[in-house]
Amino acid sequence: MNININDYLKQISDQTRLRSLILLHKEGELCVCELTYALALSQPKVSRHLGVLREMGIVQGRRDGLWIYYSLHRDLPDWALSILESAAQGAEGVEPFASDQTSIRSMPNRPGAACCA
Repeated sequence: MNININDYLKQISDQTRLRSLILLHKEGELCVCELTYALALSQPKVSRHLGVLREMGIVQGRRDGLWIYYSLHRDLPDWALSILESAAQGAEGVEPFASDQTSIRSMPNRPGAACCA
């Protein structure tokens, strides 16, 4: 995988994208509805940002029925993952990242059997 560092840093500098990536880094795989709930943003906005990250090769999506689950791309270069890991460490206990973690953990009807609407 060949990701340009300038493009990578530009994409992860957006707060919505960075918040999404940190959640994905911590949780592994999340449904769009989980990200929508945790970030308190509309589904179209979250999906648009995830689409940008998918086009860059930073995340990958997996369809399960009507739902799309996202995770960090399995071929993300070590240097890119290292930057994201450092950002996640720096975001510990810092708003809005701390609230994102609290929200996702308290989400009712979190996907597992059936996803949310």
